[in-house]
Amino acid sequence: MSLILFAFVVRVRDGLPLSASTDFEHNKELQERKQQLKTVSKALSLLPERGTVKGKDLNIYFISSEGVSYMTICSSSFSAAMAFCFLEDLRWEFRASYDNTSIGLVSRPYPFLEFDSVIQKIKHHYSYSSFPSLRMNLAAVEEELRVRPSKILTAEDMVMRNGTANGHAQPVSGTAASERMEPVTGLGILSLLLNIMCASLNLIRGVHLIEYTLQDGNEGIWNVVAFLLAFFCCLWQCYLYLFFTSVKKLQSFLALAFVFLCNIYLYGLRNIWQLLFHTAVASLSTCQISTRKLQEKLDDCGV
Repeated sequence: MSLILFAFVVRVRDGLPLSASTDFEHNKELQERKQQLKTVSKALSLLPERGTVKGKDLNIYFISSEGVSYMTICSSSFSAAMAFCFLEDLRWEFRASYDNTSIGLVSRPYPFLEFDSVIQKIKHHYSYSSFPSLRMNLAAVEEELRVRPSKILTAEDMVMRNGTANGHAQPVSGTAASERMEPVTGLGILSLLLNIMCASLNLIRGVHLIEYTLQDGNEGIWNVVAFLLAFFCCLWQCYLYLFFTSVKKLQSFLALAFVFLCNIYLYGLRNIWQLLFHTAVASLSTCQISTRKLQEKLDDCGV
């Protein structure tokens, strides 16, 4: 049996598979380790840069660098230092072949199929060679592991962190920014344009009213407040449609309620058709915000 059974390159931010070795081995524990590999790949943004998941006969090792993670399933008889040495060589070869732009732009799984043969070549070399040319490299990795040991992850760690990465636990600050929304629809673009138009109208009327309010001794100050509040609500609806936030539906309905209240208060300064237009646009935006969801992660294609 090969000492390195499987190798895998994945994008850290969303767990998108970029390349993988051909799998010739088939046994129960390998399939279990591959399922664990899939779980780990979905939570890489929450994991340390270097880690190990130990099994009975097979171990998982991974390193992450510059937004890409390099992962492998090895026999437990294969030393950790050798496994990380293999991953470092894999990292070097991959970064020599692809830049950050090409990695960041891909949207489908396994876009770098041509790199699969490179993985196979390095994998075969480590599995069946006596490594005479790697002794210095290996010594450096062994020393680094002695100073900074690899983080040993348990099954509980992976379940908890994968749950966090998928929104089932309290997220780490800043992770929401990396969430990807479903593509913008034509109706969504229309709602954005109409919302921007309504925001502009509210701002113009509000600013014009400020001058008259000052001359009249602040008599119409609440009209100014209503116009400006409606302006901010329109902008907030645009933001909620474009970006992921927690309790998005609640925020969108609150924005809609404030738009309704502001326009009811402004009845007299606006005719009935203007009020209907503004409230209809706000309602359309709320509907679009509610229906635009997070994009589901792409399937890992059997990994």
